[in-house]
Amino acid sequence: MTAQPAPGAFDVWTRADGPLRHIDLHVPGISCAGCISKIERGVRALPGIVGARVNFTTRRLAVDWEDAALSADRIVATVTGLGFEVRPFAPEEAAKADDHGRTQELIRAMVVAGFAATNIMLLSISIWSGAAAATRDLFHAISAAIALPAVIYAVRPFARSAWSALRHGRTNMDVPICIGVALATGMSLYETLTRGAHAYFDGVTMLLFFLLIGRVLDSVMRDRARAGVAQLLKQTPRGALALMADGSTEWRPIDSVAPGMRVLVAAGERLPVDGIVEAGTGLVDRALVTGESAPEPVAPGDRVLAGTLSLDAALTVKTTAAGEATFIADLVRLMEAAEQSKSAYVRLADRVSRLYAPAVHLLAALTCAGWLIAGFGWHAALTTAIAVLIITCPCALGLAVPAVQVTAAGRLMKRGILLKDGGALERLAEVDIVMLDKTGTITRGRPVLDGIGGLAGDDAAAALALAQRSTHPLARALAAELAALGVAAAEVRDVREVPGCGVEGIVDGAAVRLGRPDWVDPAMPRVRDSGRLVTAVRRGGGDAALVRFRDELRPNAAAAIADLRDQGCDVAMLSGDRAEVAADVATSVGIRDWQAGCAPAAKVAAIAARQSAGRRVLVVGDGLNDGPALAAGHASMAPASASDVGQAAADLVFLGDGLDAVPAAVRLARRARRLVRQNIAMAVVYNAVAVPLAIAGVVTPLIAAVAMSSSSVLVIGNALRLRIGGGRA
Repeated sequence: MTAQPAPGAFDVWTRADGPLRHIDLHVPGISCAGCISKIERGVRALPGIVGARVNFTTRRLAVDWEDAALSADRIVATVTGLGFEVRPFAPEEAAKADDHGRTQELIRAMVVAGFAATNIMLLSISIWSGAAAATRDLFHAISAAIALPAVIYAVRPFARSAWSALRHGRTNMDVPICIGVALATGMSLYETLTRGAHAYFDGVTMLLFFLLIGRVLDSVMRDRARAGVAQLLKQTPRGALALMADGSTEWRPIDSVAPGMRVLVAAGERLPVDGIVEAGTGLVDRALVTGESAPEPVAPGDRVLAGTLSLDAALTVKTTAAGEATFIADLVRLMEAAEQSKSAYVRLADRVSRLYAPAVHLLAALTCAGWLIAGFGWHAALTTAIAVLIITCPCALGLAVPAVQVTAAGRLMKRGILLKDGGALERLAEVDIVMLDKTGTITRGRPVLDGIGGLAGDDAAAALALAQRSTHPLARALAAELAALGVAAAEVRDVREVPGCGVEGIVDGAAVRLGRPDWVDPAMPRVRDSGRLVTAVRRGGGDAALVRFRDELRPNAAAAIADLRDQGCDVAMLSGDRAEVAADVATSVGIRDWQAGCAPAAKVAAIAARQSAGRRVLVVGDGLNDGPALAAGHASMAPASASDVGQAAADLVFLGDGLDAVPAAVRLARRARRLVRQNIAMAVVYNAVAVPLAIAGVVTPLIAAVAMSSSSVLVIGNALRLRIGGGRA
């Protein structure tokens, strides 16, 4: 375990929040909702605590308390006393997928257990077939040689968890698993040494193999859950070039940049702070804020935000907020809060698991005691108790959901849809309203020409020459279209790009401008054509030619929205764009419920309003600014063209251009839900029949292992039905 900081070290990490104190702590040992509940209850029991909340994704413990009521060290000591390591919270460290090594360990343990179970099962077939005593004893000995090292290696993840719980006076579902594995292995070894008729090495290794399958799936999902926050944090530099009072510059870590400091941002760099532009004029990519692909001009006096990208000019920015006070830090907190709201499902499952452990212990102990009281020997009593421990293993129940998830993931993959979070299938099946982003989701997010007007001949050649020398999205779209039409670029000289306005140069002795209409021709007002983007070209003293662009709809967008309605889902649109643009797109695809000018917090609020009214929201978005909204939804999807943040925050990613992947995923999720319910019902029936038989002594540990495995195979077989039939998904 990592050494704890010295006493008093955590007080410097607290900050004032009005009349309260606040601290963020990193608790890396959190592994389940039971851990979260224990930590939150322990901290809330302290005097003066106003709130204590753990985020499962980043393992951040956020605590608020009345100032002077207690010290941060006392909070830390309380959490440490519960058996958890505590560190000051560092976002860039907490966001790392630090369970990757644990996932690899679980995979290795699963492979070892599966290899051992397969080989031992081959030997067991001969024993089941009535092998002679000498052959049986030999095969038992070989099985023991294979099983003992495999069990010792594969049981380690469960044993560590069980020991940690017991050492701190609590229990979890790993405790009965370890007891059952230890007793069954010990009994099997005893039977082998005494040349008994039965050994249960096959049941033990198979038990571990199936349990580890579930643990691997769970660990992989946790690794992926942290990726959304990690991608957001990558959007902010970890330091800034500060401009000092004497005119010199100094590189400073971001946590040492204070409001009022001036920082320099080069062209092509992301802004490290929120602030006000003091010097420099250029274009800024604000997709993080608005989700729109078109850059926006900034000039002295304009507000800029951390994580946005300065495209073409150096800026001097006076800092208004840095570090945890920036806009992007607010996005991280929004995402964490939204993800936390989903944990009710995990908490419910863990409550059931906590009941499972003591119930199985009690049942096995009562079975053993009952057999002893009835006059049977310790061997028969212990064998029956082991059979109860094995047969009550929740493998079938544990595989009821993962088996369907894996099958559904394969079916979705063939459809071009990547399932990132298995639990999202259940949530996706429950949705009754779909809320879509506009740019990049309903539309492609790329401007395409919507007519070149009077642009032809020499004007077109001059426009192509300038467009090829600009990085602006509209210029690139114009250059691609003119080149496709066979236009040859004119020779141009003295090319100059004016940040926020356009590009100009000299062609055949005449000045040519390409860019914002009111800059190309001062007499021309800034044009907005039904919300579509417009640029202009002017050569010499002639008339300016307008070039119109539109954001093309995704294929089958209107049909996909109609399909969602046919499945009983309402459809709404949330956009960061202007109202006239949003209205145009909404009308094109038949959406009546839409909102424009939505910042990230506004999108989250709109989603929360629906969910507070009892709706189950599927959020479909693509931009950096959609990360919190995607996390806030009951389920979420993003296209493959989405930003890293959008893809990381989404539960599903669809690869094709068409929006029809959304209704297809909903349809398959609802079918998967029916199979999950069938699997759970079969698992419950299995336990209802098998447990009484085990208590009665009808079932030996070997038969218990076979029955447990058979129930798992039955559940998996039912899940495989998802691969055949069932509609278009």
